[in-house]
Amino acid sequence: MSKRKKFLITSGILSLGFFLLQFLKDQNKFIAVGFLAVLTLILFYWSLKEGLGRNMTLLTLILPFLFTLGVGAFWFLLPVNVFTRIPIVALYLAGIYVLCLTANIYTVAAIRTIALLRAARGVGFVLTLLVSFLIFDAIFSLKLTPWFTAPLVGVSSFLLFAQGLWVISLEKEFSRNLFLIPTLFGLVMGEIAILLFFWPVTVVVGSLFLTVSVYMLLGLGQAKLEERLFPSTVREYLVVGVLVFIGMFFATRWGG
Repeated sequence: MSKRKKFLITSGILSLGFFLLQFLKDQNKFIAVGFLAVLTLILFYWSLKEGLGRNMTLLTLILPFLFTLGVGAFWFLLPVNVFTRIPIVALYLAGIYVLCLTANIYTVAAIRTIALLRAARGVGFVLTLLVSFLIFDAIFSLKLTPWFTAPLVGVSSFLLFAQGLWVISLEKEFSRNLFLIPTLFGLVMGEIAILLFFWPVTVVVGSLFLTVSVYMLLGLGQAKLEERLFPSTVREYLVVGVLVFIGMFFATRWGG
């Protein structure tokens, strides 16, 4: 069976499972999303097994797994009507298929040079930011104490950074940088989550700020691994961070 057929089957099965979630009772939906996330891992491994091994290539599976969790959790926050549910199912279907294509490029590029790698990295970067927002929005919506929120943000960020930085080197063997840098960035994200707990921001604004933080840190991390961490690059990311911080400051309802 060709890879393209496997990608279509994977996208179809997962989208059907995602669509069927709406017919479950509330207490079963969370379990079903977890099952669907595990099924995502299985189907992606089946689709990409020619390029996967017992090495760092398994990091390719992180983003599809978190994408299913993120979209599934966001699904519960939407009003129950056809005008919101159908677009989300369509987004999920398109996202899964694009992730199949992107992950395939990564696994092939880990073996030999491929022309589409730069485009795949760009798409993967955008999808990482989308997944970041969905995951953070779901975590903040739980309204947990900062001592639970920060570890959840930190661990999910570590996974996102690990795969986001690996696509630059595509090394098969374990690398200290691909552990230490995501760990450091994950700790920073957890600390930012704690700070946001004491800042009167809405769930959406807080999630956006964390997503922009992922954009800055991941962009700087990728630039370092590519040996492009020039002063102008740092300034560009810092300017974005400062502008978002100012926007968040004015979007906050102080004393409300």
